[in-house]
Amino acid sequence: MTALIETVIENREMVQPNHANMLDVAHGGNVMKWMDEVGAMSAMRFAGETCVTAHVNRMDFERPIPVGDTAYITAYVYDAGTSSVKVRLVTEREDLRTREREKTTESYFVYVAIDEDNEPTPVPELTVSSEQENQLRQQALAGENGD
Repeated sequence: MTALIETVIENREMVQPNHANMLDVAHGGNVMKWMDEVGAMSAMRFAGETCVTAHVNRMDFERPIPVGDTAYITAYVYDAGTSSVKVRLVTEREDLRTREREKTTESYFVYVAIDEDNEPTPVPELTVSSEQENQLRQQALAGENGD
């Protein structure tokens, strides 16, 4: 069993001109790639196995991330099946000089744990025992369903 809080991964990507579109903000495809990588890290930390992306449930882009700001990405596992792992991902735009952050993107990815033969393999049970873990899980479940 793995505790939800143990699956939290936070990472930053500095938005450089080569990550931008013609509006000088992060290209959505780059943001999605960064989120997928951080989500996979969370899923692998939980599963103890290699995990591959199986499904993306919505990708909501609420505001842009300008060149020079960072994409601050938070991921955590909020549910698991036999071999599947559900990860909530939230990206915030962060100005490192002021430390100001605001949510830019949210999504819910499903990963599948695979073995050495690239076949699905079982994952452990997710435990949610603290109030903080329960709150994170409830936020993810509500967001996954569009609430």
